[in-house]
Amino acid sequence: DEMKALGYEIVDIIVEHYEALADLPVTLTTDRPTLEKALREPMPEEPTDFREVLEQTKRDVFAHAMYTEHPRFFAFVPGPSNFVSAMAASLATGYNAFAGTWMEASGPAMVELVAIDWLRQMLGLPEGAGGQFVSGGSMANLEALATARHVKLSGRNEKGVLYYSDQTHSSVDRGLRVLGFHPEQIRKIPADVNYHMPMPALERAVYEDRDAGLTPFCVIANAGTTNTGAIDPLPEMAAFCRENGLWLHVDAAYGGAISLTEHGKALLEGIGEADSVTIDPHKWLFQPYDMGCVLVKDPRHLRQTFRLVPEYLKDTDSRSEQEVNFYDYGVQLTRGFTALRLWMSIKIFGIAAFRDAVAGGIEQAEYLESLLRPDKRWDIVTPAHIGVITFQYMHPKLKPADIDEVNRRIVDEMVEDGYAMIATTVLRGRTVQRMCTINPRTTHDDLRETLKRMGDAGDRLAAQMIAERKRA
Repeated sequence: DEMKALGYEIVDIIVEHYEALADLPVTLTTDRPTLEKALREPMPEEPTDFREVLEQTKRDVFAHAMYTEHPRFFAFVPGPSNFVSAMAASLATGYNAFAGTWMEASGPAMVELVAIDWLRQMLGLPEGAGGQFVSGGSMANLEALATARHVKLSGRNEKGVLYYSDQTHSSVDRGLRVLGFHPEQIRKIPADVNYHMPMPALERAVYEDRDAGLTPFCVIANAGTTNTGAIDPLPEMAAFCRENGLWLHVDAAYGGAISLTEHGKALLEGIGEADSVTIDPHKWLFQPYDMGCVLVKDPRHLRQTFRLVPEYLKDTDSRSEQEVNFYDYGVQLTRGFTALRLWMSIKIFGIAAFRDAVAGGIEQAEYLESLLRPDKRWDIVTPAHIGVITFQYMHPKLKPADIDEVNRRIVDEMVEDGYAMIATTVLRGRTVQRMCTINPRTTHDDLRETLKRMGDAGDRLAAQMIAERKRA
């Protein structure tokens, strides 16, 4: 009975959170000394009543965290989760299902195989492609690049060279560092005016390296960059890689979900020819953190890269190829049953609901652009594209450096205000506002009021700066 009471109370708290979310402030960050005072204590020897602990958790933990699922959280990539997946996560945790071996969890392994295949179909990868769920895009990219290294270099790593644009996610840089690649083995190619990979520069770099006796082996394409949502020329990159024997990895951690829509499918033409793909269900497939996915055209390559069977795991070794041990396909041996979240939510909502939600996120950014265009204070730096738009507050009496500073301070004021969370990025040396509008709970009213407050903050900050310049 006590277990049920605790479970019911936690469910009530979660439901109340969902119901109250739109009326809560978005930005809830607290200084370290305050939290030290609230939470630092010796490890307790004696039990504490669970209601007391639950109340402290609400008061001192969750009340001091930004809500990435808030309808007015527009920074970075929002995390608009769903209740079904939250309950699925609780169910998987309650059963404490270990999803590493078929012997220990054949049911969970089968669910993961099914969910992985749904993503394969969604992205248009060939039948037979497969992969596994991981913590996020960083781990998915790492596993894909480790596999590319194993398949293409066969241990002769010192002359291997990789190629990607300067808009590629920083997790690729980190992953290559972990894999032991040196800066001189990496060609970070400046993106073109639209923030895409320029094919002539890529081709030239590969041919020059090959002529110099190096071994080009991997090209990384973007399918929805974090900065602007840009999508590299996937068909051209796929053809070039095929002709030159290069591994093509596509980072679709953000943009992969647009393949649910007809327009998005056209934008991602060519992704099905990739050797490996990253997609993050915890982004635009509305899953709780953390949940990424790596897909490989030939999943045997994952197994060849990662499989190790020590003596104490001999009994778990697969009796046939049909019995998949997911620990053979990646870094982790111990794996939770994260696949249940995606599987249950797609079954309960239906994929049409996800398709509509993705299309809605794309439309929200386009609506935001329609608000920005007639307002001369705003310069649209990159138009709305798959749920991302960048723009800059402008003022005729301010120098470029001052304009950058005003845009940075707009974020500070919005964070202090708490109504909405926004963030800047830097494009071609300019500090710009970047908003990501993928939350299905966001309304047009949310966008209008957020933009109004941003404009008011910009006007106020610009006036202060001009007055300061005059006094100086």
